[in-house]
Amino acid sequence: MSQPSVILATASYDHNIKFWEAKSGRCYRTIAYPDSQVNKLEITPDKRYLAAAGNPHIRLFDVNSNSPQPVMSYDSHTNNVMAVGFQCDGNWMYSGSEDGTVKIWDLRAPGCQREYESRAAVNTVVLHPNQMELISGDQNGNIRVWDLTANSCSCELVPEVDTAVRSLTVMWDGSLVVAANNHGTCYVWRLLRGTQTMTNFEPLHKLQAHRGCILKCLLSPEFCEPHRYLATASSDHTVKIWNVDGFTLEKTLIGHQRWVWDCVFSVDGAYLITASSDTTARLWSMSTGEDIRVYQGHHKATICCALHDGAEPCPA
Repeated sequence: MSQPSVILATASYDHNIKFWEAKSGRCYRTIAYPDSQVNKLEITPDKRYLAAAGNPHIRLFDVNSNSPQPVMSYDSHTNNVMAVGFQCDGNWMYSGSEDGTVKIWDLRAPGCQREYESRAAVNTVVLHPNQMELISGDQNGNIRVWDLTANSCSCELVPEVDTAVRSLTVMWDGSLVVAANNHGTCYVWRLLRGTQTMTNFEPLHKLQAHRGCILKCLLSPEFCEPHRYLATASSDHTVKIWNVDGFTLEKTLIGHQRWVWDCVFSVDGAYLITASSDTTARLWSMSTGEDIRVYQGHHKATICCALHDGAEPCPA
């Protein structure tokens, strides 16, 4: 099976993972996932594998195979895995779970290599572009920075007490971090580098983005420059696109009929893929704000999506 240049995958409460031809909207592969729902999908930097975060495991599937079986299963979490991602050269994977832990997995060795205790259900984890720090957000409203060199928590902050942090995103150059919560609010900080590797947070902006929950926030990628955008996906059925320069509203993407759970930019920031409880995923043009493709085939809520349309290796 030849590797497509664009890999687009979605997962749904119907216990299926689907691969799509991004341009035509045709589904060319379905993987049954009977053991649990899939909470998050992520594609490895080399485009070879798709990670599916379930309950309580993470399964790795071969993108270029027709086999329905995973090539690897990671099993030491004890509850829903809500976050999964990869270090830029693909050597290790990180995860966050409702069991209250953040874990690191070396893909070249079995088992979990490191575990950090968040003391509350972890909803979101992102890797700082320096590849040396993980940032997690949890159900109690805590944001923590995990210093992978010191192997400890280097920073802790609570933007809004007892308000769950649903999603975190870091600008590609490490200059900003945004946290979105259940009250529809985004908190924005400048990230300042101290004399050590430790990141310091300087409050920059508080954005009341939606009336409903924000389920995903995402900053635009490097090749979108000089434009810098923040996308916020919400339970109010919309996705809003904000200009990071002043955090003014650029566009509201209207078309989904129910909650919008996830979104991902194309590598050049020209397109956005979204996943919704209305069972569909959609491809949006960032220039027009219109949906130009609807991916239909799931029978229940589509809650996560993954896209890799860039070059395989990432810069060192």
